Amino acid sequence: MKSTKLLKQIEFVKEIDKLKYINRKTKLFGSNRNENDAEHSWHLCMMAIVFLEHSNEKVDTLKVLKMLLIHDLVEIYAGDTFLFDSKKNHSNTKEELIAAKRIFGILPEDQFKEFIELWKEFEKGETKEAKFAKTMDRFEPVLQNVSNKGGTWAEFNISYEKVIDRVKVIGRGSEVIWNYTQEIIKNLYSKINV
Repeated sequence: MKSTKLLKQIEFVKEIDKLKYINRKTKLFGSNRNENDAEHSWHLCMMAIVFLEHSNEKVDTLKVLKMLLIHDLVEIYAGDTFLFDSKKNHSNTKEELIAAKRIFGILPEDQFKEFIELWKEFEKGETKEAKFAKTMDRFEPVLQNVSNKGGTWAEFNISYEKVIDRVKVIGRGSEVIWNYTQEIIKNLYSKINV
């Protein structure tokens, strides 16, 4: 007889495969192909491991990785919202909370509670782990857009000031990465007409 818990976990694992089909606006490094959410989540986890020493505070690495792996799962149902979308608020929406309850609700109760709390913690961005996870989440698209000569920023005429305003959260998790980010964005905008 199969465990009900195991069957719920298998159902969840099958459902999250849909993350591979959620395309983001940003393109892969030096590419014209859009990144999907699964690639994004994997990349953020690798970045967190690589850049861990630059965190403003010592963090629980496993907790950061869990946040990065689950933070965009809600987009399976809620869709991806472009950071610079002028019509839809990128912050935690009612629609995303409904999606979080739906996706994590597939899991057994103990994992549902853990995942929904981690997701909420990431969205609030107040703990040291959430701050560092958000640093990775904002830093990756910066690197992608710089590698693509402005990428989506140039494509959608996003001003330098607006980019800086939306990515300044990077400094809450890593001053070192924020200083570097400001430098590469300023250098990029000195070369593009936006």
